[in-house]
Amino acid sequence: MRVLIIGGSGFLGTELVRQATAAGWETAATYCSRPGSLPGAAWHRLDLRAPGHVDEVLAAVAPGAVINATSGGSDWAVTADGSIRVAMAAAQRGCRLVHVSSDAVFSGSRVPYDETCLPDPVTPYGAAKATAETAVRLLAPTAAVARTSLIIGHGGSVHERMVHALAADPHDGVLFTDDIRCPVHVEDLASALRELAVSDRAGMFHLAGADALSRHALGVLIARRDGLDATRLPAGRRADSLLPGALDVRLDSGVTQGHVRTRLRGAREFLRSRQGERRARQPEGPVPRHRATGPSD
Repeated sequence: MRVLIIGGSGFLGTELVRQATAAGWETAATYCSRPGSLPGAAWHRLDLRAPGHVDEVLAAVAPGAVINATSGGSDWAVTADGSIRVAMAAAQRGCRLVHVSSDAVFSGSRVPYDETCLPDPVTPYGAAKATAETAVRLLAPTAAVARTSLIIGHGGSVHERMVHALAADPHDGVLFTDDIRCPVHVEDLASALRELAVSDRAGMFHLAGADALSRHALGVLIARRDGLDATRLPAGRRADSLLPGALDVRLDSGVTQGHVRTRLRGAREFLRSRQGERRARQPEGPVPRHRATGPSD
């Protein structure tokens, strides 16, 4: 299996590269400013804003599959135009394409959103992602488009770093109690994307976690896992702020979960506190007598 991971130096891309190389895949990955540090992958600089650059990279790599995990935020030239260039190049070369999209394509006017729901974005980022989705499906009909939600890991995600910053200085921001998403673990997401890359399934897929949580509730779970004081995390309502964006966006991944073997865990499971994990690993049954009066774990 020869795969090209576009956006390989990003948070999701790094996990994709790690899993692909560990699985023995011949792995190439792209970066914009600085290559990733993981061994075992061939790194290629790629500027999605430059016409013809995608074609040059695909010609050099000759992949069987392309996973577009790049994140250009609200930069239309990267998120929309760049994704269109990837779709055109992949279709021209007959590559399997897996395109990563976002729950930002939805307005939050419906609960929940399943794979058949059409985009109705309310932010520039959501509009760019929705445009990319439509273009990919038209230009590469055999592609898989995978919508996901907040991506969490072992400390390196944007939300996790924000929680740590707010626990240190609660005056530096706020976590909304009315902004609902379905967080997914980066390992689960990358595994499911790799499954799609080696399948022939086309169309729309939802790869989000099983639990719907507010950003504040998610922050509390992260703080507890990492031994931080969760009571220091500032809470507020997005509805009371001037920030644009959807409120309640819950992705229903039920249909997709029936197509992939990777179990998409909920945040309450993968963010279980370390103390809870230790308790969970202890054998069931009565405590041995010699441990009853011993020091606690």
